Amino acid sequence: MKRRVYLAMKGLEEARELFFSALGDRRSGAEEVPVADCLGRITSEPVFAMRSAPSYHSAAMDGIAVVAETTFGTTERRPRILEIGKEAVWINTGMPLPRPFDAVIMVEKLHQTDEQHVEIRSPAHPWQNVRKVGEDMVATQLLFPQNHRIRPYDIGALVSGGITIVKVWRSPLVRIIPTGSELVSHETLQEGEALEAGRIIEYNSLILGALVREAGGVPDIRSIVEDEPAAILETLREAVASDAHIVIINAGSSAGSKDYTVHAIAELGEVLVHGVAMMPGKPTILGIVEGKPVIGNPGYAVSSALSFEQFVKPLIYRLQGCREPRPRQVRVVPSRNVTSRLGLEEFLRVNIGKVGDKLVATPLARAAGSITTLTRAEGIIRIDALSEGVTPRESVPAELLVDEEELDRTVVVIGSHDLTIDILGDEIRRKGTDIRISSANVGSMGGLMALRKGTCHMAGSHLLDTATGRYNISYIEKYLPGIPVHVYHLVLREQGLMVAPGNPKKIRGLEDLAGGKVSFVNRQAGSGTRILLDYKLEQSGIASDSIRGYDHEEFTHMAVAVDILSGAADAGMGIYAAAKALGLDFIPIEREQYDLIIPERMVEHPNIRAVLETIRTDTFRERVAALGGYDPSRSGRLWMRVG
Repeated sequence: MKRRVYLAMKGLEEARELFFSALGDRRSGAEEVPVADCLGRITSEPVFAMRSAPSYHSAAMDGIAVVAETTFGTTERRPRILEIGKEAVWINTGMPLPRPFDAVIMVEKLHQTDEQHVEIRSPAHPWQNVRKVGEDMVATQLLFPQNHRIRPYDIGALVSGGITIVKVWRSPLVRIIPTGSELVSHETLQEGEALEAGRIIEYNSLILGALVREAGGVPDIRSIVEDEPAAILETLREAVASDAHIVIINAGSSAGSKDYTVHAIAELGEVLVHGVAMMPGKPTILGIVEGKPVIGNPGYAVSSALSFEQFVKPLIYRLQGCREPRPRQVRVVPSRNVTSRLGLEEFLRVNIGKVGDKLVATPLARAAGSITTLTRAEGIIRIDALSEGVTPRESVPAELLVDEEELDRTVVVIGSHDLTIDILGDEIRRKGTDIRISSANVGSMGGLMALRKGTCHMAGSHLLDTATGRYNISYIEKYLPGIPVHVYHLVLREQGLMVAPGNPKKIRGLEDLAGGKVSFVNRQAGSGTRILLDYKLEQSGIASDSIRGYDHEEFTHMAVAVDILSGAADAGMGIYAAAKALGLDFIPIEREQYDLIIPERMVEHPNIRAVLETIRTDTFRERVAALGGYDPSRSGRLWMRVG
């Protein structure tokens, strides 16, 4: 089957307008549900009270019921004695008010002279302390209009008004069809079971199903369909003939030779849009088959989720007669320059933390297939299709994905990647605090630049001064002039060459990297690991251009380790803990010092104190030591004040 290239890719707003206009003002159909089961449902018609509440005049206070007119003229100087059973009767809160009485005097204002008489010293006015018939609601009164979402309190009002059955819009049924010959159901695997090369665990349908439930729909997840045109066509035909209100085909929406979704939709119905100018999510297909909306949802996890948010989620709300909730927004300052492609509206996932008086957004990896960028994201910045990116020079709006209060409890760590930062984030929560660690891996030098710009609370750094052999101090003095900082030890750690298990290339040290027989993966310029490597190469008289792959860069130790494990490289510089985590062999090169650098003005902040207290605990040190290649014996110790 021929590729179908995006010949007429639509802008996001244009695609939404085309899709929703074609569907019109349709609804999911009405149904009746018992009042006890109607929480969160949307009324399909107005609801009127069938009885008044209260349905009788009742006492609102404990006391005596009286005829108000008979008490007129009563004062402190001219009290009045009332005879119980004749001029007044005792009554409790909620009891029906007997005729001809029309008022209640509170027991606290009475003086009982004997068993049959009470004295009052002020008059009552008609209907004083009385709940009249219909005070809460009157029969035939409108309780809720059409398209009202029923809340917990509403259920009480419905029952009080005599309603036992409520007519609501059906929860839209969304059929989710995962496709792909490479997919494996998680239900067929044992926990932790390895996958053979070329196989992928299918989890998009579970994410989409949960998103459907969150929006008020009902997911109907089907079995995986192979990448066969006939199978996809028949599955789609059956889906649109079912009770489903929406059909999602996940994956196969791109322009590849085995992406059959668009052909199936076109054969059975109409393709409105193939390709949306958004990133991630560009391969989205929007179509209609036999009057039903069919969405070709991209296969990459992030693309899949963002496509759902833009097209399926609002449709689920529309089918129930209500608008989707507006996302909460805050103004943020990007921690660094972020470029973006002209012509595509980008949804940039970010971490957010409050540093001083501003909210700082640190971009996460842009990989469309990285599910962890969704689990870690605290906000999303939308970059307009006509913009080339965002800069730290101005604040921009961000959709907030966490409670705004959490931002005040976030410690922003920017700098060199280290596994102990992850342990720190978990350990500080394990202790019962509600502080979060938000980290960004931009290299040691990037961390110092973030401190200078005031976009982080602390920086992780291991920059070696090749002239003195000391770590970090000379760089702090050079790049943070006039900014007093405290330097705290975090760990000593082993740096070296990570190589494949069994060391098949028989690499003994840096000298074996030269000559082009070994493929190398490097860390990014400005990282402490890169500086250490360059220093060691210079000491050994090895030219960087003699190393094949010297310009192949990764931003974390684990990314380097993954490249080696996958065979993309034979060797790479990194820490022992990363090699150990993936079962790689390790050739030690240097024991280096990794520090946390904190501006003096922030050291006494409660969140920062909690971080420092945590890294001084025995539990934290034991967990770090267990990673391998670390010496945490001085963790949390103040090493030096600079500036």
